[in-house]
Amino acid sequence: MLQKGYFLFMLLIAASAMAQVGGRTTYQFLNLVNSPRQAALGGKTITNYDYDPTQAFFNPAAINPAMDNQFSINYANYIGDVNYGSAAYAYAWDRRTQVIQAGVTYINYGKFDGYDEQGNATNSFSGGEVAVSFGHARNIAFTNFHVGANVKFISSKLEQYSSFGVATDIGVMYVYEDWDLHITGVARNLGTQITPYHETYEKLPFELVFGVSQTLKNIPIRWHFTLENMQRWNVAFANPNRNETDLEGNTTSEKINFIDNAFRHMILGIELFPEGGFNLRLGYSFRRAEELRIVEQRAFAGLSAGFSLKLNKLRLSYSYAQYSLAASTSTFGLHIDLQ
Repeated sequence: MLQKGYFLFMLLIAASAMAQVGGRTTYQFLNLVNSPRQAALGGKTITNYDYDPTQAFFNPAAINPAMDNQFSINYANYIGDVNYGSAAYAYAWDRRTQVIQAGVTYINYGKFDGYDEQGNATNSFSGGEVAVSFGHARNIAFTNFHVGANVKFISSKLEQYSSFGVATDIGVMYVYEDWDLHITGVARNLGTQITPYHETYEKLPFELVFGVSQTLKNIPIRWHFTLENMQRWNVAFANPNRNETDLEGNTTSEKINFIDNAFRHMILGIELFPEGGFNLRLGYSFRRAEELRIVEQRAFAGLSAGFSLKLNKLRLSYSYAQYSLAASTSTFGLHIDLQ
C-alpha cells in the first residue's frame, strides 16, 4: 500500500506541476552536476547506489549504509570566470541501518563591470548562490524499494538583490541485487521562494528524472540510461541559425519532430571497471549535443569522459565535458573514507 501511495503522489506531482526547463525559473544552479562522476556520465545520472554521498544531491533515495562516514568534495572550472563546487558527508546510526546525508553546493559568478542606463561606468559587482541540504532514505520493509527525501535551503545574491528559498527532492529507487539492477525516479526542486529578489516570486526549476542502470554479467561495464525533464515533452526549439533559404528567397525553419524531442530527453553513460580501484567513464547528452552543435562542423558537443583512481582511503576523480568548440568544463573530485 505504501508503494502504491508513493507512486500516486509522484503522478500527482507530474500532473499538477508547471512544465519547466532552463530559462523559465530561478536558482538554475541547482541543476548543475555535483561531481566529476556525474559529469563524466553525461550529467543528471541518478542511478548510482553505493559509497558516493554526492549522489544524494540529485537522488535522495540513493542514500544507503555504504555512504557511512564518507566525505566528498568537488570543484568545477565552469564557463568563463564562473566556478562552482559541492561537499557532502553521510553518517549512519542505529546499527548502521539509518543514514543521513548533509551537503552544500555553491556557485560564484565572478566579478562584473557595472554601468548605468547611459553607459557610464559604476561600481563593479559580483554574484553567488549556495544551497545547504539534508537528506534521508529508508527501505520499504520486505521489498527492494527505497524512498528518500531531502530539504534544501537556498540563498542567492546577485548584485544588490538577494533571495532566499526552500526546496525538496523526493525519490524512489528499486534495487535488485541479483541482477545488479537499479531503477529510479526523482521529483526535484519542489519548493518556493520565501524572499524574492524584488517583488516578483519566481518558480523553482522543478524536474522529473527517471533512470535505469545495470552492471553487465561477466563484463566489468555498468551502463546508465537517464530520461531528463520528463515533466515537459517539448524541450526542443528551432534554431534560427539553421534556417535554410532557397534561390527564390523562401526561408524554411528547422523542423522539430517526435524523434527529435524524444532523443533530447536521453542521456547515456557507461563505467568501465565500476567496482575497481581504477575506472573509466563516458557519457553523452543528446540534448546538449543537438542544441550546441555547429552545422557542418564536428564539435563533439554532448560528449563527456572521466576517470577515478582509488589510493587506499582516498579516491581522486576527474571529468571533461565538451559543450562546443568554444566552451568545455573540467570537474575535479576528492573522496575520503573517514572510517
